[in-house]
Amino acid sequence: MWDYPRPPRLEPTTSRLRVELGGVVLADTQRAFRVLETSHPPAYYLPPSDCALDLFHEADGSSWCEWKGSATYWTVVVNAGTPDEATAERAAWSYRTPTPSFAPIADHFAFYPSVFDCFVDDERVTAQPGEFYGGWVTSAVVGPFKGAPGSSWW
Repeated sequence: MWDYPRPPRLEPTTSRLRVELGGVVLADTQRAFRVLETSHPPAYYLPPSDCALDLFHEADGSSWCEWKGSATYWTVVVNAGTPDEATAERAAWSYRTPTPSFAPIADHFAFYPSVFDCFVDDERVTAQPGEFYGGWVTSAVVGPFKGAPGSSWW
């Protein structure tokens, strides 16, 4: 991942990506995109047609990415009203109108693997260090990654 580009590159992936919360599958696809950026593990963007949209609720606030534009955040609730209810506050995000270079990911969802159970081809993902970044760490990427203590100015 140290040879990943800056500015980041967007590319399609046919890897099977799955996201779960409380054992409920929120997304399952082989039609996603990944963003590759220097010092970051890949971040994945899954198409809304392969997500359980009825479980997503728009959250307050937004953030700005110099490459992709303004992000919208989403809270996900599964098993609402039951003892097994699980809520992930502002734990997914999307870009309604991304910059032209990232137009293919419009309305696609990205997920924080620190909150969700995320898988790439059935390999359980670990989260990129830090609270803000959403990179998915698998055995196919080697760190260190931005987000760990002391990496603020990389």
